[in-house]
Amino acid sequence: MPQGKSWSQVRSGSADDADALVAALFEQEGQRLVALARFFTDDRTAAEDLVQEAFIRMARNAHRIRERDKAAAYLRSIVVNLARDHNRRGLVSLRHRPPAAPDEPSAEETASRAESRREVVVALRGLPYRQRECLALRYYLELSVDQIAEALGVSANSVKTHLKRGLRGLAAALEDPHGRS
Repeated sequence: MPQGKSWSQVRSGSADDADALVAALFEQEGQRLVALARFFTDDRTAAEDLVQEAFIRMARNAHRIRERDKAAAYLRSIVVNLARDHNRRGLVSLRHRPPAAPDEPSAEETASRAESRREVVVALRGLPYRQRECLALRYYLELSVDQIAEALGVSANSVKTHLKRGLRGLAAALEDPHGRS
């Protein structure tokens, strides 16, 4: 946002002000949004395309955002919805690639972590989509329950229910990865 301008001035101002808002939001949220999209798609290029489309949609509707803090939540909801649409086309994935560790782990540790991560991803894929979304937003992006509710357009109680059921389902799947009772 331009220096010295309030959110209301940007909302009612020129296209340059809206462009400045989009640029500032991209600087602040762009990488986190790509990481979120990446959680739902294997292809980094596709994740970047989803985020780019989210910013285009946000720019078209910037005048509708009444509070600056809502803009990031609006972008997250657009990314989640675009990822959902992307996945409906048969491109579903939940690969999670954490940042590289500062110390190089041993080959055994690397293999063990990769296997654990694979087991978690497989278990996540077995959960209903809404539970996966809630878990990804809560534990991957570290959003609050209220932020998740706003991003998904559901109530906070619904988010809590999906988180609880998702964690329970994830724990059960990880205890018995082959579904045996």
